[in-house]
Amino acid sequence: MSQAATTRFRFPRPTVHVRSPFGDDWFGRRAEAFARFFGTPRYLLMQTFLVLCWVALNAMGAFNYDPYPFILLNLVFSTQAAYAAPMILLAQTRQAERERAHSDADAEHRETIATSQMELLTQNTELTVQVAKLAHQIETLTREMHGRIVSESKAIGD
Repeated sequence: MSQAATTRFRFPRPTVHVRSPFGDDWFGRRAEAFARFFGTPRYLLMQTFLVLCWVALNAMGAFNYDPYPFILLNLVFSTQAAYAAPMILLAQTRQAERERAHSDADAEHRETIATSQMELLTQNTELTVQVAKLAHQIETLTREMHGRIVSESKAIGD
């Protein structure tokens, strides 16, 4: 069995044909990593900490450039959302393509196994038929030999 066939049985084929919507260059890989980082607890905790610091420092008057309605903070969130949403959607698209490739590889693997099982079942059936024929021949030969031995012993005994 070839290396590709044995690899397909245990692991799906490499997804070389799946291209990243971000691109395969440095920027594409960084954009995907950045998009994946948005949903992590670490990111959420860091953002919460920064927002609390921003609000506290501006409310206490330590910084006076973004007073109470926090319009600048709102602008920062809007800008962040404008960049984050498309990157997250692209990361989800990429993940869906990976899952589709794995699903296709799994389906092909199951089909190969089913074909192999049918071949083995056919071979098993053929062997069973051959064994039945051989058993019938052995039974016939045994009866013939028994008949000859009995007739020879009667002939010698007479």
